[in-house]
Amino acid sequence: MAINAVVTDAQEGERAKAGADAGAEEVHYDMNGKVFKEVDFTMKQIYDAIPQHCFHPSMLRSLGYVARDFFLTGSLLYAASYIQYLPSAVARFAAWTLYTVLQGMVFTGIWILGHECGHGAFSESKAVNHSVGLLLHSFLLVPFHAWRLSHSKHHKATGNMEREVVFVPHSRESFLKTRFGEHANPRHSEFAEIVQDAPIVSMCKLFIHQVFGWPAYLFAAVSGPTYDVPFYKLNHFYFGEDGPYFGPKDTRHIIISDVAMAAMIYALYLFGQAVGHWNAILLYGIPYLMVNHWIVAITYLQHSDGALPHYHDNVWTFAKGATATIDRDFGFIGRHLFHSIVETHVLHHLVSTIPFYYSHEASTAIKKVMGPSYIADTDTNLLVALWRNQRNCMFAEESVKGSGILFYRNLHGKGMPPRPLTTAN
Repeated sequence: MAINAVVTDAQEGERAKAGADAGAEEVHYDMNGKVFKEVDFTMKQIYDAIPQHCFHPSMLRSLGYVARDFFLTGSLLYAASYIQYLPSAVARFAAWTLYTVLQGMVFTGIWILGHECGHGAFSESKAVNHSVGLLLHSFLLVPFHAWRLSHSKHHKATGNMEREVVFVPHSRESFLKTRFGEHANPRHSEFAEIVQDAPIVSMCKLFIHQVFGWPAYLFAAVSGPTYDVPFYKLNHFYFGEDGPYFGPKDTRHIIISDVAMAAMIYALYLFGQAVGHWNAILLYGIPYLMVNHWIVAITYLQHSDGALPHYHDNVWTFAKGATATIDRDFGFIGRHLFHSIVETHVLHHLVSTIPFYYSHEASTAIKKVMGPSYIADTDTNLLVALWRNQRNCMFAEESVKGSGILFYRNLHGKGMPPRPLTTAN
């Protein structure tokens, strides 16, 4: 379901037929020009469709995956100790590059297992979930409890333009003001030829997005809404009670996360003392940046696509928001290193307590209930989709004015055009 440069004749025919069939009923089109079908199932139907054993995680099986991923981490570290003996600089550079790519993927898998803990999908014990999650995420310099609490807000308001906390799309006006300044006129005809970046500029922006997007979210709530609080209260390490994410009952957990983070930073210092700081950067620091890349790429693509709706709060429901996400396919890496977080994300938003090793079975079951509300793009390569969506998903606006249902649009002619503006608008 890749986005086309223009709306095809077949899609025009589909739109015309949908309009004729609907009569006076509103017809919504996503950015790809496809007719959007609103959710017509209930959460009870979703729960009833899923086999009961899928709701019961196995602590031993989950711990087995933790052991496997740390075995892979240790094996790669051991293999890296022999890189220095390679005969040429070119061979050593190639070996370090391969190590970085592989270790970054394994680290990302460990992050995803911590994500399972945060949702209660690792085991049926809250104490085990919190303890293991704290260890796994602290290993990757993630404040586990702070992330867990803010991530829960994301799940409770996915796709909600007013209450979502991450990957909130620009409006057309805010997009143009961000790009061209406060006095930018929102009439797209004035910007159509200059709004799309040159490929080299897009590549630079994408690099910054991928490397620094995750820390920017942790420290400054980047990609979320605008909060009316001082900047220093926006980060995931602030344990005061007046920040945007946490309440009085959360203070203890935030402090625990902060202490665990400090302990990991000290452990990394000792690691650098033992093996040399440059070696520590090669062995841990650069693969850590790869984790930033994969986490941002995965989560961005789960919630940013021309096929996905967003909703104003007055028409949003949990089921609508949970289906405002998309499944993709990353082959062996997605299923075995990334624990199917790419392939079964729609299920995850509908029922987030199902462990990943049951997610394919449960996804197959709910597709029969969801019908056309299930959205997937299994044809487009993950990195190709990242490049495409970063350039084309500029802002979201209502497909039908006043409906409260929004889709991504852009100003440079890719897919469905935005609504024309008049002086009355």
